[in-house]
Amino acid sequence: MKIALFGIFTAVTYAAIILTHLRELHMFQLNGYKTPEHSRWMKKNFDRYIFPLTLLLLQISLIIWGAKTSLIIAFTCFNACFIVINRPGRKFKKPLVYTARVKRLMTTFFILTGIFIAVACLNLKTTVYEGRIWNEAHTDFTYLSKETRWCSNRITYILINSALYLTPLLVVLANFINKPVEKSVQKWYINDAKKKLADMPALHKVGITGSYGKTSMKFYLSELLSSQYETLKTPESFNTPMGVTITIRRDLRPTHEYFICEMGARRVHEIKELCGIADPHDGIITSVGPQHLETFRSIENVVNTKFELADHVQAKGGRIYLNGDNELIRAKAPQYPNAVLYGLQEGNDYRAADITVSDRGTEFTVTAPSGETCRYSMKLLGEHNVQNVLGAIAYAHGTGIPLEKLVLPVKRIAAVPHRLQLLDKGGGVTYIDDAYNSNPSGCRAALNVLGLFDAFRILVTPGMVELGAKQEELNYEFGQEAAKACDYIILVGKTQTVPIYNGIKDSGYDMEKVFVADSLNEALAKVQTCHTDKKKIVLLENDLPDNY
Repeated sequence: MKIALFGIFTAVTYAAIILTHLRELHMFQLNGYKTPEHSRWMKKNFDRYIFPLTLLLLQISLIIWGAKTSLIIAFTCFNACFIVINRPGRKFKKPLVYTARVKRLMTTFFILTGIFIAVACLNLKTTVYEGRIWNEAHTDFTYLSKETRWCSNRITYILINSALYLTPLLVVLANFINKPVEKSVQKWYINDAKKKLADMPALHKVGITGSYGKTSMKFYLSELLSSQYETLKTPESFNTPMGVTITIRRDLRPTHEYFICEMGARRVHEIKELCGIADPHDGIITSVGPQHLETFRSIENVVNTKFELADHVQAKGGRIYLNGDNELIRAKAPQYPNAVLYGLQEGNDYRAADITVSDRGTEFTVTAPSGETCRYSMKLLGEHNVQNVLGAIAYAHGTGIPLEKLVLPVKRIAAVPHRLQLLDKGGGVTYIDDAYNSNPSGCRAALNVLGLFDAFRILVTPGMVELGAKQEELNYEFGQEAAKACDYIILVGKTQTVPIYNGIKDSGYDMEKVFVADSLNEALAKVQTCHTDKKKIVLLENDLPDNY
């Protein structure tokens, strides 16, 4: 009977281990496989570990005072809770990707947990099934008392439960064990990518970085360059060392003339690392601002890291294109003689003026350093998009494409998914999808775009994250600005939106027009219940990833 119960207990516990492991591994992947970042995430989300810790304390109490049969039944029920909590079939915005690295991590993890289970089963075999141990002194078996066997049984249960309750730490330990292997694998792939680039000396490489706007710039520049040259860009958010490496090894062909490489960074010197892989001839810095301050620690570190691209380009004798409207960039620009400034303000080499914006798109005139001008129209909304398209025009013109030949490519530019993308869902509701990785500058721009529409303007947002010590202040300011631009405001998440709520309230806004939802689905349902005679225009500003 007890052996059967133990078998059920072990099966339930191991199923719980597998599902808990997959959930923790998913979060670890979203945190970039970086132990410090994952540790900070665990501290921030400590509440998710309160229930497991409560169960652990209950199990410890039962181990000390519980009866034998009831103990194993209780343990089985407790551990079954983990199966319910981490059950499969839950929808995630970005599911766990079973990369080769993930598979290696899983293998190491299951070896570690297998050790716990193997030792526990060996202990059980001796104390429960045989009830005896080998006595070297008497060269015979010594039969164990019931009390000794019961004590050993407890050790068995503790060992098996340890594999479950230590899963979050074992995921990190597995990563630590695999670190030498991962470094070797990455080094081989990176060297192979470098060799492929070295075999294509005619390929022109351009790096793009910035606190925000770099992905949009990559798409816009690709559209313009593709009108004249065979062009490859890094896809989606492939802006990490391995993302760039994968793109080069998988997608780069001998026929390509330009390679546009998006470069992301969350820490100092990560742009330098990417430059060591892609080796760009030219570069574009779209912006510098308070993004990822949790890991950068200071705005000075952000500036210096972004300008690692400019340092690399200058050493190669190439050109760095800089957003001259950004104060931090403009202050640093004089250090780079080959810099080309673009923007809407006076003093930029490439300048956009005479901007007219409507809910149908934007028109503007570009003046080149030579004094030549050209009028452009595009479907994109907002002056900030003019800035990014202007940077792409400046670089494309620098490659030898005449300004007038860029008119049609500019007109063809479509909104980048989740970056002020206009979505008409019918039923009197239009969405402005700006759900990708919001920042202070982007929030202001999005609210300006929302203000273009003669409609009932609704904001749906969970606020901004990864802004370090300034996060509360910047979200408070966001709330104040939202109060001026919106007819109704829906905040997603009761905890992280408190500063926004306070900013709205302190602006004298009618708080009857503010709703705090627990989830995005609840927020979208609330949009449908908002009664108005006007058409609804809904700004979806930011959508936090699954690890928030």
